[in-house]
Amino acid sequence: MSYPDELLLATRVALINDSRAFEQLVAKHQSAIRRFMLHQTLGDAELSDDLAQETFIKAYLHIGSYKGTARFSTWLFRIAYHVFIDYCKKNLRQRQLLEGYSSDEAEGVSHTEQINTMIDIAQALKYLREEERTAIDLFYIEDLSHKRIAMIMDCPEGTVKSYILRGLHKLEKHLKIAGYDNTQG
Repeated sequence: MSYPDELLLATRVALINDSRAFEQLVAKHQSAIRRFMLHQTLGDAELSDDLAQETFIKAYLHIGSYKGTARFSTWLFRIAYHVFIDYCKKNLRQRQLLEGYSSDEAEGVSHTEQINTMIDIAQALKYLREEERTAIDLFYIEDLSHKRIAMIMDCPEGTVKSYILRGLHKLEKHLKIAGYDNTQG
């Protein structure tokens, strides 16, 4: 779906409350928003689905504030980011999220090297600050530019680059402790 198509759909939702137009926007972006929330919640599928749903509800309620100066996905990721931050501020459960996967959950997983690597990366992600994890997720998983991430996170591009760099250094440190050596090739 092109930028003009999304702009037209968003305009139809804002002006005439076209629910089918909004359904099309949701269908286009729901996988990315759910994936983003799943990474932010460190794998809590139920919570990530709830937060993704809240993101789309807020987007629907505030679609009139979308001005079309950025891509619709940028506007939507910005809402998703703020939904997650608001959740963390309002809930003490944030500490549980930052603790990552329990050892009981890891025991039920297949012992293939690929899955073990994914678990180790998930464990390492818990050591990142929210901003670092968000910037890394948006850059490497969602393949967004520094400029779009800066718009989503409402900070300068240089700050986004710093979050990514610091986050990568922390990940490298924790993965080395887990036995990964970046000199192997």
